[in-house]
Amino acid sequence: MAEQRVVVIGAGIAGLVAALRLAHAGLDVTVVERASRPGGKMRSVAVGDAPVEAGPTVFTMRWVFDEIFSDCGADLDACVSLQKAEILARHAWGPDERLDLFADAQASVDAIAAFAGPGEAEGYRRFRARAAEVYRTLEGPFIRGERPNPLELGRRVGLSGMGDLWRIQPFTTLWDALGTYFRDARLRQLFGRYATYCGSSPFQAPATLMLVAHVEAEGVWTIEGGLSRLAAAIAELAQARGARFRYDADVAGIAVERSRIAGVTLASGERIPADHVVANADIAALGAGLFGPEAARVTGPVPPSERSLSAVTFCMKARADGFPLVRHNVFFSADYAAEFAALRRGTLPADPTVYVCAQDRDDAAPPERAERLLCLVNASANGLEHPLTDPEIARCETNLRARLSRCGLTLAEAPGTVTTTPAGFERLFPATGGALYGRASHGWMASFKRPGARTRLPGLYLAGGSVHPGPGVPMAALSGGLAADSLLSDLRRSRASTRRWAGAAMSGGTSTP
Repeated sequence: MAEQRVVVIGAGIAGLVAALRLAHAGLDVTVVERASRPGGKMRSVAVGDAPVEAGPTVFTMRWVFDEIFSDCGADLDACVSLQKAEILARHAWGPDERLDLFADAQASVDAIAAFAGPGEAEGYRRFRARAAEVYRTLEGPFIRGERPNPLELGRRVGLSGMGDLWRIQPFTTLWDALGTYFRDARLRQLFGRYATYCGSSPFQAPATLMLVAHVEAEGVWTIEGGLSRLAAAIAELAQARGARFRYDADVAGIAVERSRIAGVTLASGERIPADHVVANADIAALGAGLFGPEAARVTGPVPPSERSLSAVTFCMKARADGFPLVRHNVFFSADYAAEFAALRRGTLPADPTVYVCAQDRDDAAPPERAERLLCLVNASANGLEHPLTDPEIARCETNLRARLSRCGLTLAEAPGTVTTTPAGFERLFPATGGALYGRASHGWMASFKRPGARTRLPGLYLAGGSVHPGPGVPMAALSGGLAADSLLSDLRRSRASTRRWAGAAMSGGTSTP
């Protein structure tokens, strides 16, 4: 297959996985990336002399990456240094209201019993069982498979699985479903937050998103160097398998000739010929015409009202006092409904929930110096239409610090903090408005609105967190694998068809000297 030329647009996790699999299969692969290094949203920024992870920080579903590396003759543990976390996350509502969730299930049950009583602990047991059932129901026919429509999903699970499909409550919101397990509003808030892993509101997202709780309970790992190091490791492996990487290369358009892919054109005017293109870009960029009119027709625009959440992030070095941080920490607002009502209006909440990733911490003793922190609050993805003003950003930071202070945490910040707003994410990922997860997962049909790997334009394939099976590092990695597998399957089918046609012509045609 070496004569088949593939250009992968974007070195995010999905593009990296697609490039690795296609290069391992023997195709001629070139990855073009507008940034100066791989990773996409899996990025770090320099704060003083230290790199601070500025994108995803929670690593779950490691089996996805074990398979990716193994399928290409490598070993994940040999390429990155992994450590399983004993504490999944620490949650706080006030100075005396803290709850840890643990890798050990019984430890989490005991912690919830001590925090909210034995009835809530029993609710947690039932919730975990249902979350696991949701995951098992969807893993094979939906998460691992090509994008189905609702009828195809029903066909894939079969008659014996229809009861399971009904029990996962696709027509119920996550918030309402949580009320059947927890009376304590704080626990509904904690487990409702898993909707934000998909950039969605727990008040609008379907109950099927409780599968995120199962995924996290199955294990959270830390990677030495952060998730940006994982991206670099996959890029290195892809290069070892023959893929070429061109950084600081902005794609201006996807070239189409005779109604099929012919290559890509860079902003410099250079044309890179290709038989196939894997677009690891947000579908909003394609739909907005940033890659040309032919590519725009395969997805259409994403309405601003359907965008997922964005964020305001602060990457800093600071001394943290008064609260025992672990690697992953969540400081919850006093009124979750009011917080998401503000986000729906397109404004920043006055009392936001704050996520803090303390990147120099593990389950051992805290560092004795200023440490690297990522502080994040949710924001509306309106960075294209209504960029935040300087006073609004300053007020956001004040509200963030006030929420941390209510829980006992103070930060003595060193100079050099890097702030990213929805408008900043829009500049990094054009046409998204700053949305970090593609379309929001609101309503039972939302997952079926995400396009699959194949498109109507021959030779063009899609990958990334805005396509099936959805957002998040492991899901986007799976989408890259699906794009590569679809391309290879189509190529094999095309070659088989050509051979059959050639054989028929020889056996039934006229002899020649």
